[in-house]
Amino acid sequence: MPAIVLVGAQWGDEGKGKATDLLGSRLDYVVKFNGGNNAGHTVVIDGEKYALHLLPSGILTPGCIPVIGNGVVVDLGVLFEEIDALEARGIDTSTLVVSANAHLIAPYNRVLDKVTERFLGSRKLGTTGRGIGPTYADKMSRIGIRVQDLYDESILRQKVEAALDVKNQMLLKVYNRRAVEVDEVMAEFLRYADRLRPMVADTSLVLAKALDEGKNVLFEAGQATLLDVDHGTYPFVTSSNAISAGACTGAGVPPTRIDRVTAILKAFTTRVGEGPFPTELHDEVGDRLREIGREFGTTTGRPRRIGWLDTVIGRYAARINGVTDFVITKLDNLDTFDEIPVCVAYDVDGVRHDEMPMTQTDFHHAKPIYEVLPGWKSDISGCRSYDELPANCRAYVEFVEGQVGARVSVIGVGPGRDEVIERHSLLGHD
Repeated sequence: MPAIVLVGAQWGDEGKGKATDLLGSRLDYVVKFNGGNNAGHTVVIDGEKYALHLLPSGILTPGCIPVIGNGVVVDLGVLFEEIDALEARGIDTSTLVVSANAHLIAPYNRVLDKVTERFLGSRKLGTTGRGIGPTYADKMSRIGIRVQDLYDESILRQKVEAALDVKNQMLLKVYNRRAVEVDEVMAEFLRYADRLRPMVADTSLVLAKALDEGKNVLFEAGQATLLDVDHGTYPFVTSSNAISAGACTGAGVPPTRIDRVTAILKAFTTRVGEGPFPTELHDEVGDRLREIGREFGTTTGRPRRIGWLDTVIGRYAARINGVTDFVITKLDNLDTFDEIPVCVAYDVDGVRHDEMPMTQTDFHHAKPIYEVLPGWKSDISGCRSYDELPANCRAYVEFVEGQVGARVSVIGVGPGRDEVIERHSLLGHD
């Protein structure tokens, strides 16, 4: 039974929940290993839309145990708002497990995130302002607050006081904001401690036992490859490792336990926030793609930037993540186009680049080199086997497959959980 890492191959919002949902009852555990409530999955079940921000998408699958790993930063208020919203819709959340080592988002980090972004002005990074980056910074500076600290009030107070010694100096003297009181932070944290306690566990041990027992475990990345703090388009990235290797540190499992890596590639490209985007469209075609795909952020509601599919990015994602299977989502969004350009390389100051440029400067100056494929001009949302797809649609899939260098195993042809074509098993059985 495999351990599978699921990652986004672009800048996020590729539809990772689709792959999790496809595996469905075959999964025993779904683990979120990085990020926080700064990203979202949208899953459609029986026409009902569920927007998840902090919880693993496996929470919607009966019998599957959802796990929040140590690499996640947790806003307790958001966690329980999300749990309450799902419970109100009849979803059982009682099996959720939360790592004792996960870091908590403190109220002072939400404040700092917002004021810092405003302070940067035109140099802003496009963060969601939810305290994610400052919380990861505290983790690396070793002044972070962890879930386990909630259960030793004396230690918790000492840690909050130590953090505020630094934070309040910044708020007062740099940003001209009021100081945050220790008791205010303590009250927010302790408000949730008793309710959280039954969920807290040594999740690394839980997952080791599950893998030893031959359980199917999916490690689900938040964000995506090009938002990875080390391997993304830095500094326009998230503050955690969103590539497949992040599953090892973010969940406490060794790389020898990972069997397969599935990457989600949307049939076009989107991005939220600042940073370079070679295939971005600033015309009516981009507006049309955005409206067809309803490309607005799950978490923020912000309109997403839109561009054609970029297979240079796809090749990079395949290499960095060790991709065994690609899932193409939203292929049906291209149904009405006469021609479909696909970026296969970049022109950087007259030099062709078939791979990602080494420097941010070169990537910023990259211009897409397209190959134009004929459209299929028909509705594919009812197709459930590969052979049912129009010839031009199959040609598009096979062209992309050849460009990215790994097999396309699943194709999304609509938003519903059953609107997929499975060419190969994501479990690696074929």
